[in-house]
Amino acid sequence: MSTFPQNFGKVAVLMGGHSAEREISLMSGRGVLAALQSQGIDAHAFDPAERNLSDLQQEGFQRCFIALHGRYGEDGTVQGALELLGIPYTGSGVMASGIAIDKTMTKRVWLSESVPTPRYVLLKPNKFGPDAQAQVIQSLGLPLIVKPAREGSSIGVTKVCKASELLQALEDAAQCDADILCEQFISGDEVTCPILGEGDDAKALPVIRIVAPAGNYDYQNKYFTEDTQYLVPSGLPESEEKAIQAHALKAYQVLGCQGWGRVDAMIDAQTRQPYLLEINTSPGMTSHSLVPMSAKAAGMSYEELCVLLLASASLSHSNFGRKGT
Repeated sequence: MSTFPQNFGKVAVLMGGHSAEREISLMSGRGVLAALQSQGIDAHAFDPAERNLSDLQQEGFQRCFIALHGRYGEDGTVQGALELLGIPYTGSGVMASGIAIDKTMTKRVWLSESVPTPRYVLLKPNKFGPDAQAQVIQSLGLPLIVKPAREGSSIGVTKVCKASELLQALEDAAQCDADILCEQFISGDEVTCPILGEGDDAKALPVIRIVAPAGNYDYQNKYFTEDTQYLVPSGLPESEEKAIQAHALKAYQVLGCQGWGRVDAMIDAQTRQPYLLEINTSPGMTSHSLVPMSAKAAGMSYEELCVLLLASASLSHSNFGRKGT
């Protein structure tokens, strides 16, 4: 697979979109666009919220770098459209994207493959009365985490410490999604592990340990403050880092992910057992983002990472002669 700029043709960097993570996607997309253009690649910004995807074909785009986050970009919808248009794109295909965006479906696959993940209870809006709340607390204990099943960037996520806080947390999550995930709270180190590649050739990058103010790695602390510490090298024992990388790699592979991804996890402070929380198939590429940070620790610049990902662009449902360009 050649990485010479002229062999990529006209490239669209998909950014913005319709999801709740639009603002972050625009930040990611602008970074990717500048990086690709700095390498002599004929790259252009393309916002699906403002333009029809059919314009990609009509205007002769030959590859797409997906810098969209969340719904309508990371959930298989855009991937399916690009499959129909016959335009290779970065990241996972339709099926893996559709499963990975849904934290509950992800857990079901992981648990079937013995990938460790916190216990959970799935609730629906208007079905979380007193009996349901009592069941959640009995099953998961306190504190616990409440989150929308299909949102990212910590949007709609609440840590519930008291039973009296649960109803409001459920109502907040219900504003974001029709599926509400109540999850066992794991107290300990928060880590993330990026993955590059596909299948048996996929590789785990260095683990990053995240130290957020008061342990609150929320939307604000992820993107808009300088108070969160990102430790890479992680400072974890080598055996723990390798175990996390192995779990993350397996979690990525069993979902059929490709191109790149990032697996978030917690390490139980008492047992040192890692528990995987979710996988991002179109991770952030902002100045605060974790995949570029880990790649840099592995000796890869932001620009090199962007070119590598663009070079991996493909079509999942094409024949082998049509895969990539």
